[in-house]
Amino acid sequence: MSRPVPVPTELSRPFWDAARRGDLVVPHCPSCGLRFFVPEPACPGCMSRDWRYVPSAGRGTVYSVTVVHRAPGPGFDTPFALAVVDLDDGGTLLTHVDAGGVVIGMRVRVDFRALTDEIALPYFVPENTH
Repeated sequence: MSRPVPVPTELSRPFWDAARRGDLVVPHCPSCGLRFFVPEPACPGCMSRDWRYVPSAGRGTVYSVTVVHRAPGPGFDTPFALAVVDLDDGGTLLTHVDAGGVVIGMRVRVDFRALTDEIALPYFVPENTH
């Protein structure tokens, strides 16, 4: 069985469209300046509905990491690693990371892995890899 593929919603479609192009975007609220993820109908900082997606350089530092050994459902290959990445340009992202040797405090950069022709998954790798 193949891995489950995210289904874009009205809120998340711009994120997935950007990822397919190889760009990382995050929600940003101009009212309070908060960058946040996941996209919500209203800013979690000030409840403004006037947020928009802005580009991110896709570089950051691993805040927390865990290796998953038990698949959350059919289609997931284990082990895989998930990390909370503090983005340099603001905000945090829960994301897949390279399971081999990613540690807390490591510098990482975004890469993208195509799941289908329409969906690419942001995936963080050590910053010094090409």
